[in-house]
Amino acid sequence: MMEKRIAGTTGLFCLLGSPVGHSGSPAMYNFSFQNQGLDYAYMAFDVKKEGMTDAIKAIKLMNIRGGNFTMPLKNIAATLVDELSPAAKVVGAVNVFVNQDGKITGHITDGIGFVRNLKENGVDIKGKKLVVIGAGGAATALQVQAALDGAQALSIFNQDDEFYARAEETAQKLATAAPDVTVHVYPLADQAKLKAEIADADILVNATVIGMKPYDDQSLVDPSFLRADLVVADTVYNPLKTKLILDAEKVGCKVAPGKGMLLWQGAAAYELFVGKQMPVAEYQAYEAAQANK
Repeated sequence: MMEKRIAGTTGLFCLLGSPVGHSGSPAMYNFSFQNQGLDYAYMAFDVKKEGMTDAIKAIKLMNIRGGNFTMPLKNIAATLVDELSPAAKVVGAVNVFVNQDGKITGHITDGIGFVRNLKENGVDIKGKKLVVIGAGGAATALQVQAALDGAQALSIFNQDDEFYARAEETAQKLATAAPDVTVHVYPLADQAKLKAEIADADILVNATVIGMKPYDDQSLVDPSFLRADLVVADTVYNPLKTKLILDAEKVGCKVAPGKGMLLWQGAAAYELFVGKQMPVAEYQAYEAAQANK
């Protein structure tokens, strides 16, 4: 699959962040470029916050076509690009950029990936009530995208820390950006409230690190709060099935694990990069074949 060599005409895409060595993005995007016969390459560069002003200059100077920002650069990137997508404006973070003739537009695709992952699992977000636990980057992105895509209500739960204030800020911004959506923010410590909100919700989402190693034996939701007609989604993709997802399956819930969200946010970025749909099925087959080697 990787026969095609880089030429003098090859356009560059890149991932900026720190650390980046573990990223699966270069493999996924380079596979997709070659699968579709596109003269592009994708590379990862270790860049820290203090290097970002120079990095943006370098992107323009070397005419890098686009790429991704990962931790810890998503928020600072939003302040340095030339323009922001509607969702990125509300979230205040950017994970994708496109450079058109020296003008850099920042996008956030985490929320798009979340909504698409639900859709792939047979769930439409329109008119639904969501309970979302968490208020970090991915949490905020999916809250905003759900609201922009027509969710009816959002109940956000978070522990009482600096992210609680971010959740309240998101609620205020959504009052302007998506006035038809009812948004409430509650402390996670109020378990009675969590139980009550889940009882009349359509979709429950874990958007925290709980469920990921070393918290892989933990869930923030008492299994007794779950019921068969609830849709349960997670943003954690390693392990493939978190304790929350396993608990939900036991009750008979429809589930949407985090791996799909990761894949579809990458596919949304690819479409912004090259204007074509990413060859997702082909890449999944390739990935499976590699894993079996």
